[in-house]
Amino acid sequence: MSSTERANFGSKLGIILATAGSAVGLGNVWRFPYMTGQNGGAAFIIIYIVCVFMLGIPCMLNEFIIGRRAQANTARAYSLLAGGTPWRMIGYFGVITGFLITSYYVVVSGWCLQYIYASAVGHLSGDANYVKSYFDTFSTHPWKPVVCMLLFMLLCHFIISRGVEKGIEKGSKMMMPLLFLLLVVIAVASCLLPGAVNGINFLFSPDFTKVDSNVFLGALGQAFYSLSVGMGCLCTYASYFKRDTHLTKSALQIVSIDTLIAILAGLMIFPAFFAIHPNAPELMSNPELSSQYCGPGLVFITLPSVFQQAFAGVPFLGEAVALLFYALLSLAALTSLMSLHEVSTAFFHEEFHLSRKKGAACVSVFCALLGTFCALSFGGTHDWLVVGGRSMFDWFDFLTGQIFLPCGGLLTCLFLGWYVPKQIIKDELTNGGTLRGRIFGVYLFCIRFVCPVAIVLVFLRGLGII
Repeated sequence: MSSTERANFGSKLGIILATAGSAVGLGNVWRFPYMTGQNGGAAFIIIYIVCVFMLGIPCMLNEFIIGRRAQANTARAYSLLAGGTPWRMIGYFGVITGFLITSYYVVVSGWCLQYIYASAVGHLSGDANYVKSYFDTFSTHPWKPVVCMLLFMLLCHFIISRGVEKGIEKGSKMMMPLLFLLLVVIAVASCLLPGAVNGINFLFSPDFTKVDSNVFLGALGQAFYSLSVGMGCLCTYASYFKRDTHLTKSALQIVSIDTLIAILAGLMIFPAFFAIHPNAPELMSNPELSSQYCGPGLVFITLPSVFQQAFAGVPFLGEAVALLFYALLSLAALTSLMSLHEVSTAFFHEEFHLSRKKGAACVSVFCALLGTFCALSFGGTHDWLVVGGRSMFDWFDFLTGQIFLPCGGLLTCLFLGWYVPKQIIKDELTNGGTLRGRIFGVYLFCIRFVCPVAIVLVFLRGLGII
């Protein structure tokens, strides 16, 4: 490849798996099942799918259009379409957001590595209190979380430094099928447990009595956050799409994979949970216990105990399921982290004229440094890493998740909807007129009116205003 020739994904399958890998992350496992259980089972799934078509797919297409049109890193892509106007700052905003998320996401990813080891050597064998104590002890340890974080960053760096086709695409083609296989294996094992049918019914039986405005807002938020929108990942990956890539079809395929994996995660969790807790609906609806059934509390505290109890008759099987689960979680974390890392790597590589390996090294070093501070901010042992009652990790999570991502998504909708010439948008959606543009009018209406309103609602809900 010449120095002026830009890398591309080598195949359509590579495009789909790499971009789906960006979307499929820890949130599919630790947030979607909880949201489904809290909000009416299949009723929430139906509303979520509607929100994906109304908000998720249009926002994904926004970044696909900008990235492929410009064939450049996120900052330069927006600049090329915005000219010298302030709209160009959205791209830089996206790079900063992706960089900050990389810095704390790698910390949680490192926890997954630790739990693979802990499952393999039997360190998770014990009652629920022991498992919680294990997590608290590990997450506040003075150096173990840092070591795990560094190991995970090195793994991600190795893949990114090999390039788009030989690194990201090849890695995604290996990891995404393996992730899906592990998910199916664990889901089948979970569904075969005595009493598992109650969990399956709970997941797929719609309870519309629970549907209210909060459920709609929750579904909007999940549709927005689940698809890697607003952090530069989709725009950066789209810059490696070939000109004949069907953007709308690709978006539908990626969203389908993301939703399927989220539903399979529910099939993995609910049957096992119901097998040991006949009163599971009451437990999940208790707001005082919500931290145990969503987020890190679910995957690092609740599920180890659930797997152990559910497969108590065959202890070896319980340990094997836990090991496979954390391997699955590590793959989901890695595919997402690769896309986050690539946002900043492409920026350093192209804007500072560094070789790809040097650009990747800069990102890895800087993010590892910030990640070290995030990892050490737990437990209150480093007061200087806690500000206003929030740890540095929590601040990064709050600022990027509740402020930066919604603002980036909103500004991108306004930028494409009201500033970029409609002909440019139509050319990208139709591949220069070679494809039918039947959805163009609907898409334009969504990004001009529907998506901005939806994102503002997500933003206000995240801040606790509504």
